[in-house]
Amino acid sequence: MPSLPITATIITLNEEGNIQACLESVFQVCDEAIVVDSESTDNTVTIAQSMGAKVYIQKYLGDGLQKDYGVRFAKNDWILSIDADERLDASAVTCINALDLSNTPFDGFALRRKTFMGNRWMKVWYPDYVVRLYHRRKARYRGIKLHAWVDAKIVKYLDCDLMHYSYRDHSDLLRKGENFISQSASILYDQRRAVSVLSPMTHSLGAFFRKYILKRGFMYGLDGLTLAIVSAFNTYMKYVLLIEKYRHERENKETSMNLDPPK
Repeated sequence: MPSLPITATIITLNEEGNIQACLESVFQVCDEAIVVDSESTDNTVTIAQSMGAKVYIQKYLGDGLQKDYGVRFAKNDWILSIDADERLDASAVTCINALDLSNTPFDGFALRRKTFMGNRWMKVWYPDYVVRLYHRRKARYRGIKLHAWVDAKIVKYLDCDLMHYSYRDHSDLLRKGENFISQSASILYDQRRAVSVLSPMTHSLGAFFRKYILKRGFMYGLDGLTLAIVSAFNTYMKYVLLIEKYRHERENKETSMNLDPPK
């Protein structure tokens, strides 16, 4: 079936191992693909261009702003936002190609995200609905720096999956968690989020409860327990780093005051 008037937007940073498969996936439903690259040092840009994608280089602005950046270059109003480590499965290709986008009342369409660690499906996160197909004049990404989402008012939930090959193994989960902790703490610091000595413990216990009880992680054995513990640890360290940032701020102010010459 011919591709629809949809522009795929993909943000990348050193994704040479993923970008080809990602583009092969989206070109089954899109007639244009735009890659916004954050100054990759590998072959991401070369591969993307060889696949027919339009590539724009942009220093990383934060998750929401970076994903929204490529939309300005799109020739179509319908945008399929997808990460380099994601793929449309066969059901998603069929479902999207069957849409009548010229007459739909919806601003956006949500797909179920199916996350994998290596070849293992992490069922504890499923179904994780995300709006990824949207009309750019009716919806857009929230301009936040981490874990942004498409702000769309009228959404249809599609009966299909978006495959998310997020982690190679548990060590990769921990490595990416370090980056999340640092970015999250910086965002909270910029927001001047109030914090106390009890914040790391209370927020981490809340994170564990949500993942293990409310999200029913207890039903998925070791994987469910591991993800709940990692979520709690990441949350704990996020608030520890936030407290540390405020402490350094106070120390710098005190040092500056002590160095000021007497009047």
